[in-house]
Amino acid sequence: MANNNIGPRRLVVGAHYGWKDWLAQRVTAIVMAIYTILLLVCFLTASNFSYEGWAGLFAKQGFKLATFVTFLSLFYHAWVGVRNIWMDYVKPVSVRIALQVATLLWLIGCAAWTAQILWRV
Repeated sequence: MANNNIGPRRLVVGAHYGWKDWLAQRVTAIVMAIYTILLLVCFLTASNFSYEGWAGLFAKQGFKLATFVTFLSLFYHAWVGVRNIWMDYVKPVSVRIALQVATLLWLIGCAAWTAQILWRV
């Protein structure tokens, strides 16, 4: 009887997070890089280099939306990374779940705070 646990015919089991996590981190990194370039261009081409100029830039709904999408990308990027750290290095399941829940609640709170900052009256 042949051993099917090695080579291309091996049986792979598990959660299969690897590829999706890898892709999610690359996509969120691209979103953050594009926003950083956009912000840098706005900074370097600003004619009104003052608080009023920056407040005017962030007053536009499109820029607020781009900023919020970038922060959501940042929070998801952080979630994938920190969750993987907890899964790799924290062996007691109860401690790992508690840390994951705390991380998730913190990131959701940060997202809510970001929305409040961007759309406060």
